[in-house]
Amino acid sequence: MVTKENIRDIIAEIVEEKEAFIVDIKVSSSNKINIEIDSFRGFTIDDCVEVSRLVESGLDRDKEDFELEVASAGLSEPFKVVQQYQKNIGKEVETLTNEGLKIKGILANVSDTGFELEESKKVKAEGKKKKQDVIEKHKFSFDQVKSTKIVITFK
Repeated sequence: MVTKENIRDIIAEIVEEKEAFIVDIKVSSSNKINIEIDSFRGFTIDDCVEVSRLVESGLDRDKEDFELEVASAGLSEPFKVVQQYQKNIGKEVETLTNEGLKIKGILANVSDTGFELEESKKVKAEGKKKKQDVIEKHKFSFDQVKSTKIVITFK
């Protein structure tokens, strides 16, 4: 049976060579293999084809019948690994906490244990007629968050 570790071993060198990172590897009981990869410079279709061919040559079809899908991380999908947070520093994201609170803000900082969002709010200041922009900082550890995804805007 094909395992995640088999796949990780097969693609480790090409992932490093392309300065990429593995977002997810799934292997179902029916040997359907899904590999999701990303990179700080982007991961192209040609890169996906290269990884796919490498996996095809690294596995024996006579021993294991498998279905293979290699893809780059989708924009609409929640972040799964720390590198995705690092890649999107300075971009607007939406975070859903475990308590169900949604916060949109700019991804400001990322560490191995969590991240910080800067949320822009309009607040009425005392003695002023107009609301003023205020930036509120929110710090999260990864275990406090259900999901974080990039906010897609069309301008």
